[in-house]
Amino acid sequence: MGSSAKKKKDKKKDFQVVPEALFLTEEIIECDRAETEAEAVVVNQQSLTTTAPSLSSQFSHHLSLLTSRSDSQRIDSLSYLTTAVAARPVNAPLQQPVSVILPNLLPLLLDGSNSVRSQLLKLLRSLPSNDVEDHVGQLLLYIRAGMTHLAADIRGSSMDVLAWVLAIAGPELVSCAGGWVKMLKCFLAMLGWPNEATAAAWSSSKASFGKGGSEGKVLVKNLNTLSSFLRAGFVPIHDTRNAEMVSRFPLWYVQHQLLPTRRSNCYAHLNLFGPPRDEESEVYEDREARQRIFHMRFQQAIERALEAAKREGGEVGRAAAGVKKVLVEGMDGFEQEEDI
Repeated sequence: MGSSAKKKKDKKKDFQVVPEALFLTEEIIECDRAETEAEAVVVNQQSLTTTAPSLSSQFSHHLSLLTSRSDSQRIDSLSYLTTAVAARPVNAPLQQPVSVILPNLLPLLLDGSNSVRSQLLKLLRSLPSNDVEDHVGQLLLYIRAGMTHLAADIRGSSMDVLAWVLAIAGPELVSCAGGWVKMLKCFLAMLGWPNEATAAAWSSSKASFGKGGSEGKVLVKNLNTLSSFLRAGFVPIHDTRNAEMVSRFPLWYVQHQLLPTRRSNCYAHLNLFGPPRDEESEVYEDREARQRIFHMRFQQAIERALEAAKREGGEVGRAAAGVKKVLVEGMDGFEQEEDI
């Protein structure tokens, strides 16, 4: 074979290889394009604007993020809300009213994360106390659920929230519906003390008060909170007349002395034909009513439990002595009124 024929044959092979190479190159390009499309993030709707969202819209957005499944997201949202509430001017209103904020916050009292509950307590403490007073009944629903929870950490967090509520709105708490009898029953259940039905069968072997370590600290904390609760319920509230009432002297309570415009029902307080009253959910507005129901249902059981706790000594004994002191001072005038 001559050299010219060999060259022609090699050229023919080159022309046969080129289409295969082109096909492989196109296949590689298609694969790269498919991988790029798979890694791309597709957003159906995009909104680009030159103005930033307002503080109120950001506040509402973080409120909606409190229902996120991620613990870190809930903690970050609570931190932003705490900073936003604390950084506002002194006389400036909140970005959202308390009636809108609390329904989003209260379910987190039963959250399983300790960090979420700790950040929630910081946010609650930053809220204006005057605005929270009107929503104490709503707070009590979740506080009682936390006090009777199976998890010890959640019970401890609920006691922290209860101590905060007692500090800013103690009289409102004990005078709202279910704020006295139901709370006392929750305290008895959490402390392991017998209620009024089993008070006669009380014995010191049913509960061990001389606990050390973290358990003893938790018991001391619960007893101190009980002391604050009893003090809020038994301390008499002095009637302070403001300048408006003084200006209307002597017509201070004239609206209570007017004749009724509708049909008279002077025996309504006897509840002769109404449904049976629920003592647990009833409102005990004055000190005498709270003393009466406490003496009937709780005094004997709590006094026996406190005596058993005082005999243990230590921090628990001192805390029990503090509760006993508040109890004696709070029920001081009750026996004299009974004797009369």
